[in-house]
Amino acid sequence: MVTQPAKPARPAPDTSRRSERSRRAIYDAALALVAEAGYPKTTIEGIAARAGVGKQTIYRWWGSKADVLLEAFLDLGEQAAEAAGHAPYTLPDTGDLAADLKAVLRATVDELLDPRFEAPARALSAEGLVNEPLGREFVTRLLEPQLQLYADRLRSAQRTGQIRPEVDPRIALELFVSPLAQRWLQRTGPISYDYTDTLVDYALYGLAPH
Repeated sequence: MVTQPAKPARPAPDTSRRSERSRRAIYDAALALVAEAGYPKTTIEGIAARAGVGKQTIYRWWGSKADVLLEAFLDLGEQAAEAAGHAPYTLPDTGDLAADLKAVLRATVDELLDPRFEAPARALSAEGLVNEPLGREFVTRLLEPQLQLYADRLRSAQRTGQIRPEVDPRIALELFVSPLAQRWLQRTGPISYDYTDTLVDYALYGLAPH
C-alpha cells in the first residue's frame, strides 16, 4: 500500500475577521433593503442574498429581521457619532446647558438629513406605528437610551441652578426633542441648525429660574 504524503496543514481561517466583515455586510444590506422596499418586504433571505452570506449566518447571530435592523441602526448611530467627533450615547456637560443641547441637536440634524440614515429611519418609524412589537423595540432599544441622556443632562442643570428644581426633566426634554421629530417625520417644515438653536432658546427661557 502506497501512502500519500500528508498535505501541509492549511492555516485556520480568521473567523473574527470574517465575522466582522460579514456583520458589516449584513448591516449595510439590511438598511439598504428596508429603505428601498419597506419593512414588510424586507426578509432575512433578502438580507442574506444582498450581503453575500448564507441565511444561517444571520440566524446564528440574530433572532429576527427586527433584531438585525435595530442593531444595524444602532451601529449607524455609533458611526455618525464617531464621525462627528464625540463618543456614542453621550451628551456633553460643559457647564453651558444651552451650548451642550445645541451641539447635540445640530449633530442630530446632520444625522436626520443623511440619506444613509433618513431612508431606513423613516421606514422603521412608519412600520413602528402599525407594528406594535417593533414599535416597542424601537422605543426601548433606540429612543429610550437617547432620551435618558437628555433627562440626565437636564438633572445636572438643575443641580447647578440653571433649571428650576420643580421641572420634570422627562417632560422638559420634549420641548426641543419632540418638535424636531415631528417636523422631520411629517415634513411640516425644514430642519436646520437655526431651527434647533431656536427650540433650545425657547425651551430654556421657560425652564430657567426667573
